[in-house]
Amino acid sequence: METNKKPGNWRARTLAVRGGQARSPFQETSEGLFLTSGYAYDSATQAQGRFTGEDEGYQYTRFSNPTIDTFEARMAALEGAPVARATASGMAAVSTALLAGVSSGDHVVAAKAMFGSCRTVIAEILPRFGVTHTLVDGGDLNAWREAMRPNTRMLFLETPSNPTLDIVDIRQVAAIADERGARLIVDNAFASPALQRPMELGAHIVVHSTTKWIDGQGRCLGGVILCHEDFLKDHLQSFIRNTGPVMSPFNAWVHLKSLETLDLRMRAHCANALAVAEFLSGRKQVRRVIYPFLPSHPRHVLAQAQMSGGGGVVSFEVEGGKQGAFALQDALALIDISNNLGDAKSLITHPETTTHSKLPPEARAELGIAPGLLRLSVGLEDAADICDDLERALAAV
Repeated sequence: METNKKPGNWRARTLAVRGGQARSPFQETSEGLFLTSGYAYDSATQAQGRFTGEDEGYQYTRFSNPTIDTFEARMAALEGAPVARATASGMAAVSTALLAGVSSGDHVVAAKAMFGSCRTVIAEILPRFGVTHTLVDGGDLNAWREAMRPNTRMLFLETPSNPTLDIVDIRQVAAIADERGARLIVDNAFASPALQRPMELGAHIVVHSTTKWIDGQGRCLGGVILCHEDFLKDHLQSFIRNTGPVMSPFNAWVHLKSLETLDLRMRAHCANALAVAEFLSGRKQVRRVIYPFLPSHPRHVLAQAQMSGGGGVVSFEVEGGKQGAFALQDALALIDISNNLGDAKSLITHPETTTHSKLPPEARAELGIAPGLLRLSVGLEDAADICDDLERALAAV
């Protein structure tokens, strides 16, 4: 297979369609799907060369695969990253990036506002292997500086965060990491590379749950880690090769086809989300609305500086606490109750009882995850229909 060379003037929307494109001798226009676990060799000498690295061909799909390679190349092009490695899920990407980069005795600093499973990895799983951690207010740069230790190897943050949509200054936190010789991991799943490119702001590693906006239609699990060559060579490649948290060729192919429409979809999601956020802001049953591109967001200016759009998620708190939140969800006719996000369909969830239910109540309170908080992943339906559905449901609160 031959990979198309990327002209220097290709823009993001073109890269999303053409980046990393590879064609077999059959010259297919749609990327080839190579559903194979292994590869045959022309000779025993060639097989030996594949394992010594003298022959660059394929060995085993746990190591590499033509379809997965194309997806990784396209994601790297979109994120402006030197290299990418696809994983089986978003949490596989997060845990692999962290575990590959730390050893017993090391220290991790992370923003408190994050997905519940990410917090479990940092606060419960890493300590089992002798890796300590400090959780900080992501918006407090002094807290980041004060948390740094001589053995700090990794910093981790989500921006926007799940589910409270906190915005963290990537450039400033990356500078703090640089000063101390550490690496900053940014979870970019809520923005996608269509809206935000953390490596351009100084991040050293970027992770995604490609299950979300990359796939865009709630079909396939996946994740991706984007990084520099040195991290891949010294830490990541051996870890992935030997532990095997890899993406399947089929899921890579589905995500490849989704990337072709990523920019178009994200613009539509952003437009709908802003319309929904503005609609909710004027409703008496709603205590607060959180959306990065609303002027009421405390980090509105920073969000506009880092992102080209506010994203497709709106979080809002209703009156009546958990009872009010449940009443609203049960009264919806169009919007589905689901803990997933990033779908073409609008999805709503109650973080306190689902995605963040394993956190202690005091931790949820500290993060602003109130009993009445709902996270709405705004889909591609007509925005007026989404608002009409919410209008009817709000009457039940």
